[in-house]
Amino acid sequence: MKAILTDENKRLRWTDVPDPVIKTDEVLIKIHAAALNRADLMQRDGNYPPPEGCPEWMGLEISGEIIEMSDEAAKKSPRQIGERVCALLGGGGYAQFAAIRHDMCLPVPESCSMTEAAAIPEAFATSYLNLFIEGGAKAGDTVFITAGGSGLASVMIPMAKAFGMKAITTVRSGKKAEAIAHLKADIIVNTAEQPVEDVLKHQPVDVAIDCVGGKTMGRCLQFMERGGRWIVIAALDGELSEINLRTVYAKGIRIIGSTLRSRDNALKAEIMSKIHSEVYPFIESGRVRPTIYKVLPITQAEEAQAILYRNENVGKVVMTVI
Repeated sequence: MKAILTDENKRLRWTDVPDPVIKTDEVLIKIHAAALNRADLMQRDGNYPPPEGCPEWMGLEISGEIIEMSDEAAKKSPRQIGERVCALLGGGGYAQFAAIRHDMCLPVPESCSMTEAAAIPEAFATSYLNLFIEGGAKAGDTVFITAGGSGLASVMIPMAKAFGMKAITTVRSGKKAEAIAHLKADIIVNTAEQPVEDVLKHQPVDVAIDCVGGKTMGRCLQFMERGGRWIVIAALDGELSEINLRTVYAKGIRIIGSTLRSRDNALKAEIMSKIHSEVYPFIESGRVRPTIYKVLPITQAEEAQAILYRNENVGKVVMTVI
């Protein structure tokens, strides 16, 4: 089969690789589409290696068709050969085929295309992990989600709203603010015009999901509610921040570092099950849907990733597999 490999100059190449062989708990999926994530860029840059046992090529979420199942998977999984599924991977989605644990697969929602379904597993699982498991968010809470134009925020904002939370997010231009209006965040802060801390001091938050980090984090912590949870999932604006520790202990604020990829398979399987039972009804009703910014063939992986490098996208970039 073919997959996207990174050469010695960090350029992407659609090239031949060995066909995957399924293990006792896996299914084989013929991939229809693969969605991009910033973790892919980190892996390409050498900063986020795949977990042990995963293919070297990138790709954390896909949609496709099951074409083979191990005996164990056939016994334990409700999925069947020929079924359309979307799946969460530790890596290896930029390819024609992938061998995946059966409990990382979900049926494609009836209301979604295969392209939309490819944008569900990683983004929805990351949102669920950080909102509910790490953040303990509940109806009535105020949630601060940075980088409102990102693929993750395009899922997390409507998910928070569907579960009865108030959502605050940030963008860096009026154009981006208009582009994410359909997500229905309660407050969109254009940080090119106003520091976000000027807003948060009047709107204290219970849970922050932060992929930006940098100096802004330290400036905003003081405006958390007592017992607030600030969850750091990336640091796009810098890895250093100045924090007033008195604020942290006086208000009982918890600073939590979180990545989905490093979690064990049991937790990931639990999250996928929760998404199916708790979030899929919102997907089918149209209240929560992935926002697709652009669709390109996988042979244009360089251009697809360039969109993310330029911070151009509003929502997810997806590649179709030939």
